[in-house]
Amino acid sequence: MWPRAFAVVALICAVACGAREDVPADHRDTPAPATSPAPTAAATRPRIVALGDSLTAGLGLPIGQAYPALLQERLNKDGLEYDVVNAGVSGDTSAGGLSRLDWALDGDVRVLIVALGGNDALRGLPVDQLKRNLAQIIERAQARGITVVLAGMEAPPNFGRPYLVAFHQVYPTLARQYQVALVPFLLQGVAGERALNQPDGIHPTAEGARIVADNVWAALKPIVEGPSTRD
Repeated sequence: MWPRAFAVVALICAVACGAREDVPADHRDTPAPATSPAPTAAATRPRIVALGDSLTAGLGLPIGQAYPALLQERLNKDGLEYDVVNAGVSGDTSAGGLSRLDWALDGDVRVLIVALGGNDALRGLPVDQLKRNLAQIIERAQARGITVVLAGMEAPPNFGRPYLVAFHQVYPTLARQYQVALVPFLLQGVAGERALNQPDGIHPTAEGARIVADNVWAALKPIVEGPSTRD
């Protein structure tokens, strides 16, 4: 059964990922390390890239409190030698993520977290288009030998139940098709919880971002602790 929070996704998806002009310059177009590793470490450690929208960029939070930075903290704590790159761009759709994929995957990228779709839902873009864009992102990453984690999003009900159901099904369908790790709902445990969201009721607070990081970490941890990404 879908989480009860999905009923609140109408509000979240309505402006979940914001307009680019509302984003601080340091959250817009330049993927950056989620923390500030030493230059020598940045040059030698493999990367985990979080490709997403404002939920990834951490709109309204210091960059160090966005969920990619929290993933970096966990990696560091566990002695796992990766640099997390926050490639979140506010307002991005799945098409936007696809268009900047090659740029985002520059360097020694071992894992790609794909957290896109909220803005597709906001605009009522065709579900087939979302599925096609996400599939191309996954295929192109896998062609480079990059492990993919796919984070699910939900559509608002104002486009009707058929759209909502079809949108929901995109993520588990692609996860099965391409055998990638799935985060069923990026905002599970946060969506609709007033205390875990900023005053806009949309973007997570620092505490909410920690729950989002928990959601992603559950899928990411088995990957980074395994042998395949640490050759």
